[in-house]
Amino acid sequence: MLLFLVQTALATAQPAAITVDGYTMGTTYSVIYFDEPQRRDFKQSIDSLLLLINKSINTYDSTSEISRFNKSKRGICPRLPFLFEILESAKQVHKASDGAFDPTVMPLVNAWGFGPGEALTLSRQQVDSLKEFVGLKAVFRAGKWLRKKDPRIQLDMGGIGQGYGADKIFDFLRSKNIEHMLVELGGEGVAWGKNLQKNKMWTIGILDPNSTRDQQFFKAYVALENRAFTTSGNYFNYTVIDGRKFGHTIDPLTGYPVQHSLLSASVFANNCTIADAWATAFMVMGLKKAREKANTLPAIDVLYTYSSPTGDVETYMTKGIEKQVTLE
Repeated sequence: MLLFLVQTALATAQPAAITVDGYTMGTTYSVIYFDEPQRRDFKQSIDSLLLLINKSINTYDSTSEISRFNKSKRGICPRLPFLFEILESAKQVHKASDGAFDPTVMPLVNAWGFGPGEALTLSRQQVDSLKEFVGLKAVFRAGKWLRKKDPRIQLDMGGIGQGYGADKIFDFLRSKNIEHMLVELGGEGVAWGKNLQKNKMWTIGILDPNSTRDQQFFKAYVALENRAFTTSGNYFNYTVIDGRKFGHTIDPLTGYPVQHSLLSASVFANNCTIADAWATAFMVMGLKKAREKANTLPAIDVLYTYSSPTGDVETYMTKGIEKQVTLE
């Protein structure tokens, strides 16, 4: 998603931070942590973990378990635990969002030729035909097997996978007794403990929707401690109508791209997997429904950017995060 850029500038004072970074899931990851006096380097272990996760949930790997599931007629028997784990989180948010989050929407996304400026030409009949095999309820566990009711059903964990990857890195480092860290994968992540070099909370930056790929700048900064963060949005993928920006996201319930004023949804939660899925769901809902839903979720805070009737970029945030946000 590449929508969160993490502020990683570190002071020179002791204790010294350890930085590990790399490439995974079609994007980058970065981890900053403190480990005095051992100063262990966990890059090899993190990379090995991410390779296994990719072999399970990455649709761009034709040999991954999710790819084999998508090509199968009835399902597969996964050897790795990750696909079952992420599916449980996906089903939780799918149910709570009344279907706004649905990782079986991939056939619709592909059929629309989703991309900036591309014409939307599917007929109602074509959309209705595709909707017949979109629905997470048609994917289920049967013992050691992951089954599907229709061979045309396909899973895509793109709306939740990076958050899941960040959680798995975090879990690994916590198992090594790391108490202060900032984990970021593709803009999703976990801020745990403090930035000991600055003796304050970790700070992340949220991109301004007016950013371009070549010129990116922040709309807000958020100070976090012991919290996961994620953003979904249409920063570089939107249409301008009468001076207002409208993002393109496929609604799994209607089968059509949504056109509404919500430009980005930043979510702060106890778990990055859940935060990632909710951010995707909120982008489907649009501003009004997303505001209403967020206020019913006690463990979640949000910061939305949206296009006002005058074309200006405005923000909305829940009260639980207000004191930690600095707007630019």
